[in-house]
Amino acid sequence: MPTRSSADLIVIGAGVVGAACAYYAARSGISVTVIDRGAVAGGTTGAGEGNLLVSDKEPGPELELALLSVRLWRELSDLLPPRIEYEAKGGLVVASDEASMAALRGFAARQERAGVKAEQATVDQLRDLEPHLAPDLAGGFHYPQDAQVQPALAAAHLLRAAGGQGSGGVRLRLGEEVIGVLTGANGEVRGVRTASGDVRAPYIVNAAGSWGGELARLAGVGLPVLPRRGFVLVTEPLPRVVRRKVYAADYVADVASGSAALQTSAVVEGTPSGPVLIGASRERVGFDRTLSVEALRRLAAQATRLFPVLAGVRAMRTYAGFRPYLPDHLPAIGPDPRVPGLLHACGHEGAGIGLAPATGLIVARVLSGGQLPLDIEPFRPHRFDAAG
Repeated sequence: MPTRSSADLIVIGAGVVGAACAYYAARSGISVTVIDRGAVAGGTTGAGEGNLLVSDKEPGPELELALLSVRLWRELSDLLPPRIEYEAKGGLVVASDEASMAALRGFAARQERAGVKAEQATVDQLRDLEPHLAPDLAGGFHYPQDAQVQPALAAAHLLRAAGGQGSGGVRLRLGEEVIGVLTGANGEVRGVRTASGDVRAPYIVNAAGSWGGELARLAGVGLPVLPRRGFVLVTEPLPRVVRRKVYAADYVADVASGSAALQTSAVVEGTPSGPVLIGASRERVGFDRTLSVEALRRLAAQATRLFPVLAGVRAMRTYAGFRPYLPDHLPAIGPDPRVPGLLHACGHEGAGIGLAPATGLIVARVLSGGQLPLDIEPFRPHRFDAAG
């Protein structure tokens, strides 16, 4: 029988990806212990905007994962409390000139062939969708499948729901850092070691987000997860000035870039509680949380370029977070053949909140022997090895 010091599965990381893994595993009848050195959603999840996007993804494995997650988030929104602030409000990608608009048309056409709904919007239609947008834009595309949640609340309520899953269920061990991975005579997982003692389980899931590379090293394998810092500006509470998630076409290129240098491309969205959130910046500076005035200056300028009305609005605060970056921009999901019993669910970069349900479902299906919802070969954790 599972106890406080034993379980069928240990999930390392209490962010939204770890919470989703715990939720779907518990629903499959698996007993789960979730361990985190901090609080629920205390890392990348707590610094996220809550994006659930298909609009920024090229056709391919990540888009397939996103389309599955969009469907799962809709299901979860009916099961979890309204306090997760799920909004199927859609996204709007806008072009500043005709060249950008032509590129958007090609991008949207490829996405539509892969199952994405993309509706072209003329200049006049942009004003109907977002009355406060700048008047000199060339057009855009509306993506009705894009949505948003409050990420910290979503993680917390997924874990709460997982705790009531019958013979499975979840135990939380917060404020405990994993300092070692326990293995057997043949190198197979036997559990983890924390400062408070050992926790036994035949399977562990690395859902440690930006720290996923460090956790992999404890298990004796390489996974090149690097932190990619980003800032978000938060305005004073406003009437619903911004109805959807709105961003310029160059955001897609920034997401796909591997550059370590500072990149900014404004993503502007309203929230049910009133403040407008303004992201997104990207730079690889390790785990340095130092405030970047230049990043904030660029974000503010780009946001007011899209929404001139924001020029007279006060920014009340800013916060930083670290996206878990992998070199090919695909997460590591599934079993690691180098260490039997080790699974990974990390490296989602800025899409972890959106991709969490599909990731959790895949992990649960792997553990329970169920049918996988899609091909997970592109996400294999050992693909960065010379022979992977």
